[in-house]
Amino acid sequence: MDKFRVLIVEDEAIVSMALRRKLEAMGYTVPAEISSGEDVVDAVSCLRPDVVLMDIRLSGEMDGIDAAKEIQRLFKLPVVYISSYSDEDTLERAKTTEPYGYLTKPFSDGALRATVDTAIQLAKV
Repeated sequence: MDKFRVLIVEDEAIVSMALRRKLEAMGYTVPAEISSGEDVVDAVSCLRPDVVLMDIRLSGEMDGIDAAKEIQRLFKLPVVYISSYSDEDTLERAKTTEPYGYLTKPFSDGALRATVDTAIQLAKV
């Protein structure tokens, strides 16, 4: 199996590190961990991940939904949201970016693997 590249966009360092460990244990490559929406577009341009794991609430002015809009517009990459927020307004905003998945924290390792694998497969179609 090719090692698929998963970019983590998460502003809580401990959560980001835990995600990296889990993803690498599952066989994915994590080229970087980004903490702000403003930095993610440049990172995607340079690193060319297969999927972006995107928190919605990020440090800086740009949140994860706005960053996902830019990623979709420029790169057409699959974005999977990971968030503690599942209120109706957040979900409605997130849906406008046509995400490949939405995981509500906390989530299981199995749900993470299934969602990332599905996003990568759907992006290949």
